[in-house]
Amino acid sequence: MKVTFLGTGTSQGIPVIGCECEVCQSYDHRDERLRTSILIEVDDKHLVVDTGPDFRQQMLREKTKKVDAVLFTHEHKDHTAGLDDIRPFNFMTHSDMPVFAVDRVIDQLKREYAYIFADHKYPGIPRVITHAIDKSVFYPFPNVRVQPIEVAHHKLPVLGFRIDDFTYITDAKTITDEEFEKIKGTKVLVLNALQQHEHLSHLTLQEALAWVERIQPERAYFTHISHRLGMHHDIQKLLPENVFLAYDGLKIKI
Repeated sequence: MKVTFLGTGTSQGIPVIGCECEVCQSYDHRDERLRTSILIEVDDKHLVVDTGPDFRQQMLREKTKKVDAVLFTHEHKDHTAGLDDIRPFNFMTHSDMPVFAVDRVIDQLKREYAYIFADHKYPGIPRVITHAIDKSVFYPFPNVRVQPIEVAHHKLPVLGFRIDDFTYITDAKTITDEEFEKIKGTKVLVLNALQQHEHLSHLTLQEALAWVERIQPERAYFTHISHRLGMHHDIQKLLPENVFLAYDGLKIKI
């Protein structure tokens, strides 16, 4: 399995418009962060988790020529605003794009992209086929087993996903003991770590480290990072040797 970090930033990305902080003014490419998304390659299938507003740019940067399905964590715009840009994959494959999400998120997509789901479709619009999922195991393709993990983004339920020994969780603040059991045994963990100060709906750096300590993966990577966290090279020095700040374009193998 191969995972590419398409974007590792929070909803505003980095640099933030109009901001003159040292992170937003940094020349280190690792401090430039598009909105959070990943590409998972497993069994010759390419799964994208979330299509944020930078999706087109991310696909071009990675020279991605194949996406077999999209998995959505939740309905916030920094995770869904790029859905229209799945059209080139429709054109290349002459088929609908499978989209997996909970019913609530599918309903939101149907409202925000009413033209995609209209009875009488305009020529050239994106073509999707939606699959409603819940917290149970599902198979987007034969032999690709995905375990959803529900976390709370303040009061909003958000799904993380586990495939084999890899677990991806973003926009988390809390988790029940029942859902936490699904993460046990994970060897590679990706987790959101927004900033160092307390936040209503996101894990802080210290809270994310506490999750890592509890889960004990072989490796952990932090994503969904705000400019308030600090410079990449400074924060990395504070982390345990098996914990890393992810950055845009980073590729890892599991």
